[in-house]
Order: sequence, then structure tokens, then C-alpha cells
Amino acid sequence: MAVDATARTRPVPVDRLLHAIHAHGCIAMADVATFQEAQAAVGMGFDILGTTLSGYTGGPVSEAPDLDLVAACATLGKPVVAEGRYNSPDLAKKAIIHGADAVCADSAITRTEYITGWFADAIAQAALTDAEAVLAFDIGGTKTLAALVRGRTILEKQVVRTDCNVGTDRWMESLALLAAEWEGAYDRIGAAVTGLVRDGHWSTLNPDTLPIPEAFPLMEKLAKRFKCPVAICNDAQAAAWGEYVYSAGERQDMIFLTISSGIDGGIISGGRLMVGARGLAGSLGQTLWPRARERLETLASGFGMSLAASAIGRPADARQTFEAAERGEEWANSIVQGAAEKLAVSLANLQALIDPERIVLGGGVGRAPAFHTLLWSALLQVGERMRPRLVPARLAAGSGVLGISDIARHEWPIERR
Repeated sequence: MAVDATARTRPVPVDRLLHAIHAHGCIAMADVATFQEAQAAVGMGFDILGTTLSGYTGGPVSEAPDLDLVAACATLGKPVVAEGRYNSPDLAKKAIIHGADAVCADSAITRTEYITGWFADAIAQAALTDAEAVLAFDIGGTKTLAALVRGRTILEKQVVRTDCNVGTDRWMESLALLAAEWEGAYDRIGAAVTGLVRDGHWSTLNPDTLPIPEAFPLMEKLAKRFKCPVAICNDAQAAAWGEYVYSAGERQDMIFLTISSGIDGGIISGGRLMVGARGLAGSLGQTLWPRARERLETLASGFGMSLAASAIGRPADARQTFEAAERGEEWANSIVQGAAEKLAVSLANLQALIDPERIVLGGGVGRAPAFHTLLWSALLQVGERMRPRLVPARLAAGSGVLGISDIARHEWPIERR
């Protein structure tokens, strides 16, 4: 039998009720609202503690269950029933993790008007959230894209060369000028940036790509300049989320790799964007190639191909190197083939370590049909179990702004550990 064991005045004192319950050979559960009441109930001799009345004895009622009270009651040595606002399997699971022995989910099962209300509210909120416009920036080593995004639609966009004076007042002003004509049309800001993002600060992973001041407080600067809530993320991680939500990822566990002037990536596992403890998750380009002791990005990216061409007296960028390879020039074939072979080994290693459903390839090099053919040929030398399923990215240059816009709107998909 369960009774109100709070400190409120009741028609019959709690200890008399407890005595009567035990006199009839029944088990007594104390419905409490606070830890102090739970301690008092244990002292009186109650057999079970229930968190039923947390939030209902004065003051505003929280929408969330009182998991802290569950955890506190679990230390008192009595079975604990978590009760009060447990309206989803996930919350029931959390109650058990916090120390409950059982969970009461009464209204979530018996009150159909509550249940339909929850569904209606969730649907309405999702529609409202997706209707919010986001000012999104995709800041790379060579160009900066500014876009006004609503849902999966890029309403308007502008592209300029990235100012190398990153972090200066002039650079911040250049971002503001890019978005000046959209002032008042957006509710949030999202910034997808090349390099390392951690706790709202932006740093470089490869100074050759873009010299960024160490731990630049980008989130703070953007919030101050635009006076909106801000979300920031590594550009490849944001693009990974964009492909996952809207396109080639098809909401399956995946790795996205952008292979262009540099190499970067993002990992989606269990519906969450994996950022990592240091913000490095997915940074394939920063892995070291054992023999050369150089970053993979330096050896197999568009920038790396250009370096290799210059080293043999054939100054050419990645596009020119590909064109020379298509003409059958041996020096170019050797460079492109070498890059594909190194990437194939790295992709096989990624498959073994993460084992995603697919690896989505983006970037100017990664999406080039000729390079894709070479890469797949190199992967045929790898055992079938280690061979990833390669899928070309479909969103092209829009994946970063679409991804960071969705992150900015929902403020939830990132997993930091």
C-alpha cells in the first residue's frame, strides 16, 4: 500500500498509517517529494520509497522527472520506485541507471489525451524549428560561403575568397558584410569551419590550409556581432551531418570524407555526430603515414598532389595534374595513383576501426570520377571484409551549410565523447 509520506499535514498521521499497513501484513510504500522526507520514511520503517510527489507539493512542476531524487533515495538501502512524469522508454531507462528498482509510467499508458498531446506538441515544435531560418557560414581554406537556410533549402547564398586575416576585426566585418542584406531574416547562426573546434574555440589543424589564431573564441565573437544563438562545428563534421540527414548518408551509420585541397571527415554513429574529446573525430587527413612520417593530407590531397608535382619540376595544381593524367602523362599518373593507393589503405583501416555502413566521399578530388575509379581499383586489393562501401556525396558545396544549419536549429546531434 502506498501513502502520502510528505511533510504536509494529512487527516491521519503518516506513522499511524504505516502501523496499520504493517498490522495487516502488507508492504508499505512512502510517496515522497524530497530526500529529507525519504530519510524520515526510512526511519519510520517504510519498505519502499516512491518519488511520486516530487514537484507536486508546492512551486512550479517540472516537465522532466526528478532523477536526482531517484539517485538520492537509492542510497538509503530501500527499493525505489521512480514515479512522476516518466513518459518515454528513454526516461524509464534513465531512472534505472540512476538507481530505481522499478518505474511507474501510468499516465503515459492510460491517459490518451496526454499521449496525443505529446505527439501534437512534438510535431508542431518540429515544424516550427524547421521553419526557422539560419544564417550559415562555411569557412574553408580558400573560400567562404554564406547562406540563408531554411530546412533543407538554401534560400540565398554568396561566396567569396577566404580572407587570410582570420580573427581580426576586419575579418569579422567581412562576414557581417556578406550577410548584411539578410539582416532580420534569420533566428540563429551556424558556422562550419576548417580546423579544430572545441568548446566554442577555433584552432588550426594544418597551418598550411588556413592560419587561425590558437583557440580563437569564434562562438563568442559571432554571438556578440550578430546577437543570435550560435553553433559552430568543423566543416567536414558539419558536411557529414548534412549528408546524413538530407542525402547520401540516408540516416545510416557513415563516415564522410572530403578530399580536396585537404582531407577531413566526420563520423555519424547511432544517429549522433561524433566530435570526440578533443574535437578530432574524423580527421583522417591528420593521420600519419608511417614511412614518410607525414600527414596523409600532405601526401594524398589536392594540395599534396601539387607539392608532389612541384617536387619533380612539374608545377601543377590538382586539376592540372588530373588533366595530365587523362592525357596519359606518366608523371601525373604516378602522382594520382600514389594518392589513391594511400587513401585506399586509410579507408580500409577506417572500415576496420569504425565499421560504418558506408563511406561517403566528397570534395573536388573525392568526387572526381577518374579518382574514384583509381581508388576502387586499389581497394580491390583489400580483403572483402575490410573493403568499405563507397558512395559519392550528393550535396556538393551545400553539405556544410545544410549540416550546420540543422545542428544550429536542433542543438542536439553532437556526441562529444
